[in-house]
Amino acid sequence: MASKKFPLSGFGSVAIHSGHTPDGNYAHLTPIYASSTYLFDNADQGMQRFKGEEKGYIYSRWGNPTMTEAEEKISALEGFGVAAENTEPIKLKTILHASGMAALSTLLLGTLKSGDKILTHFSLYGGSQELMENILPGLGIEAIIIDLRDLNAAEAAIKKDTTIKMVYLETPANPTIQCVDLEALTRLAKVHNLIVAVDNTFATPYLQQPFKYGVDYVFHSTTKFLNGHGTAIGGALVGKDIEHMEHRITKVHRLLGGNANPFDAFLLVQGMKTLEVRMDRHCSNALKVATFLSNHVSVKKVNYLGLDSHPDHLTSLKQMKHPGAMLSFELKGMQAAKDCIDNLQMCVRAVSLGTCDTLLSHPASMTHFGVPKEKREKYGITDGLIRMSVGIENVEDILNDLDQALR
Repeated sequence: MASKKFPLSGFGSVAIHSGHTPDGNYAHLTPIYASSTYLFDNADQGMQRFKGEEKGYIYSRWGNPTMTEAEEKISALEGFGVAAENTEPIKLKTILHASGMAALSTLLLGTLKSGDKILTHFSLYGGSQELMENILPGLGIEAIIIDLRDLNAAEAAIKKDTTIKMVYLETPANPTIQCVDLEALTRLAKVHNLIVAVDNTFATPYLQQPFKYGVDYVFHSTTKFLNGHGTAIGGALVGKDIEHMEHRITKVHRLLGGNANPFDAFLLVQGMKTLEVRMDRHCSNALKVATFLSNHVSVKKVNYLGLDSHPDHLTSLKQMKHPGAMLSFELKGMQAAKDCIDNLQMCVRAVSLGTCDTLLSHPASMTHFGVPKEKREKYGITDGLIRMSVGIENVEDILNDLDQALR
């Protein structure tokens, strides 16, 4: 691998080489460390490790060499080319989790307390929204949901309620592909000393790096584009306050028990190595698919940030390298959407996203089924909406399959 002293100038090189520590047995790739626990030379060493005075592994719920490589690689990708306030390269710490929801739970419970509120926007991932609306209120934590693309409304909400402690952003958002202004919202939040957390799952650090704008935390469902192959469930929480990450956040993570496992971490590491080349193909295909759908007689509306017609097109150009691989499109009602999904021949009917193959889902009956209909429709998630994760197949085959399914 590249020496730590050798500067890596390209994102793809960082994706391949960062985080890796040469194995004592000279394995090319970091092995799957399938061990639940680790040995101490003596009692004093065990005590020193538990006190944090000596680095080393204790128990795989607390850490594992395979998981460490995945964590350090994610930190390197999110921090690639990003400078801290002192102009030095930003230092980040990542904690790998069993799922995206586990990482989100650690984030919220590790930073908020009873009486605190979260300011967020509509059209979040269904699981995130249900957590905020159905679980957190029982712990005394509430979410205020408004359209955060309206900066005046955001500022008014913050000034009105001093119990707001966090601004939680998901951009692009699921499944309407809304995009909020990271720089403007973070600047506003910091005037009022608020925590800013960003779900960067859809964009990945290749397309968008929230830490450039001063956010505090970045969250990922690593199951998606970071893994890229649909082979493993995982989540990651990345923070720039190293002390807080190593103490309070680490303690919450360990006690909640949402730890990752070595096998899924191994698969994630291999997936991230091809992130750049996969995303280039995903994005190229997505633009062609969105253009095709926007001209199709059966399609009422296409939500894709790369189209001038999307209201957040200019915002995406400001903060994203490319509009991404996710889109959604609207047909004329529930039955039309179901018929389209059922008629697919090559593209896959499945929830999740970010795999090499093209996935289509129907949010109203799948990912957002637990969200009441009136809320779904208020947020733009209609009965006729289909979400699409554009894969890396030959784009002509994707277009042909969509065309026959729509007809």
